[in-house]
Amino acid sequence: MVKLGNKRNDSRETLGTCGDCELIKLDHIYKIYNIGGEEIYANDDVSIAITKGEFAAIVGKSGSGKSTLMNIIGALDVPSKGEYYLGGEPVRKMGDKQLARIRNEMIGFIFQQYNLLPKLNIAENVELPLLYAGVEAGERKERTYQALKKVGLAEKWRNLPGQLSGGQQQRVSIARALSGNPSLILADEPTGALDSKTSREVLDFLKQINEEGNTIVMITHDNTIALEAKRIIRIADGKINFDGKAGDYATIL
Repeated sequence: MVKLGNKRNDSRETLGTCGDCELIKLDHIYKIYNIGGEEIYANDDVSIAITKGEFAAIVGKSGSGKSTLMNIIGALDVPSKGEYYLGGEPVRKMGDKQLARIRNEMIGFIFQQYNLLPKLNIAENVELPLLYAGVEAGERKERTYQALKKVGLAEKWRNLPGQLSGGQQQRVSIARALSGNPSLILADEPTGALDSKTSREVLDFLKQINEEGNTIVMITHDNTIALEAKRIIRIADGKINFDGKAGDYATIL
């Protein structure tokens, strides 16, 4: 159930308050595009349930439909058919304002290219979503500090993104995602722009925050990266063709 606060400084929505409930449930999802008079099925009868606290990877080649599925999970797009339940509530019934608040307050996004604003220092980048969410100044500063401390960058808070390495910038992106205490962290190719050593560091951060109770859905084209998750969901031609434990997935590669 989604609960909306009445006051601006208490507007944070709470999803999945039922303990081990299904935080994400995709029920027979289709995403269909009409191109040149032909129907193209980007997602074709996809059903997935992800409970709170899971670390799941959605893996697939380019054009498999994984990015379309990510956009639906992130409330950035809507399915052509089927139901998407977020914290038990059907997303299709949510208005634009509610969806915007969910994207800002309830889903922490981690992007391949970091999406940091170059003219803001890293503390200001981490704080920005909290500002949009109406969090009071004192709490914003404290959340920002704690998030940067968690990723080992509190002492660099004055630095601009361009003064940091790629791995450090991705850690800022993770801090920004964590600062809002989201119900879900959605990581889109989080190591795609990093070397192998830095990728290892970022994956270790993701594992750590998952162990602390955060729900993570990671999208990747790389089977090696996917195997860092506890659960693998493989998509090909818009359909799910594997959904199970990482150890079981490793045996079929």
